[in-house]
Amino acid sequence: MAKRKIGILGGMGPEATVLMMQRIIAGTDASDDCDHVPLIVDNNTQVPSRIDALVHEAGEDPGVVLAEMARGLSAAGAEALIMPCNTAHHYAPQIIEASDVPFLNMVELTARKIASEVASGALVGILASPAVRKTGLFERTLAEVGLQAVYLSEDATLLRIIQDVKAHGPSAASRASLTFAAEELVEMGAAALLVACTEFSLQSREIEAAVPITDSLDVVVQAALQFAQS
Repeated sequence: MAKRKIGILGGMGPEATVLMMQRIIAGTDASDDCDHVPLIVDNNTQVPSRIDALVHEAGEDPGVVLAEMARGLSAAGAEALIMPCNTAHHYAPQIIEASDVPFLNMVELTARKIASEVASGALVGILASPAVRKTGLFERTLAEVGLQAVYLSEDATLLRIIQDVKAHGPSAASRASLTFAAEELVEMGAAALLVACTEFSLQSREIEAAVPITDSLDVVVQAALQFAQS
């Protein structure tokens, strides 16, 4: 059965982009190459820093580059677009405006999934870049589906984990730090946890917690698979 082509706005970071591709491949029922989803990937490691733009309010506008990538992927034949970087979804309006193909929004899809699994008004603990908290990216979207976002009292630790993973890859130390952060969020009343950083997705299945954990990368991968095979 022919499958529709998926375009990936990647490079943020490159390991997260490869992880997204791996999970699409692993999620496909295939007996030969032609059974897999065609992927068109722009692994653009030169997208300006989202942390610099959103946290430090310095540097170039990532949205301009992301819009260019969306246009390029669409011109190359992509029939839908996805992006592994949660923080970069702050620029979703620019991506949507730049292309005439659907953008499968990881933030919106994840909020709806969690809302279907927990009670209305529940607290959702966010494991993400400080930029996600500053922009209110998930906070607004979760509120729209009747949920409340809760963050660590000190999220500089999460930024250090992100920077360490980008520099050295996932490690036992980063996994332990993520588990500790997850435990703190549960103690703060979180009924569910949301992994909303693709550097954390590299170890999301190893995080230990007393409540359900949803990885936004898995959610958008499932949406991409459904789109490609529809």
